[in-house]
Amino acid sequence: MRPVDVQQIGGELAIKWDDGSESYVTLERLRRECPCAGCKGEVDVMGQLHKGPDQPLSPRSFKLQRIDHVGTYALQPVWGDGHATGLYTFDYLKAISQS
Repeated sequence: MRPVDVQQIGGELAIKWDDGSESYVTLERLRRECPCAGCKGEVDVMGQLHKGPDQPLSPRSFKLQRIDHVGTYALQPVWGDGHATGLYTFDYLKAISQS
């Protein structure tokens, strides 16, 4: 499943999928669910999670500056505080918009 249209509407990201369905996720949730190693940590070959301390988020952290397509598999938001390392695969994006 791939998005055919992605738009910010107020405090939400609206996604229209190629199957005709639509998803909505708040920008705050999108940022808090950032899948990058800095936010969620990384698992080593032994299955151990390595994660630094949680970073405080400011109001700018939830302001979406733009969203870029990465290949044919992910979206990459750029946030107001400069954070831009999260690659949200389409499956992950669909999952967080439904839970």
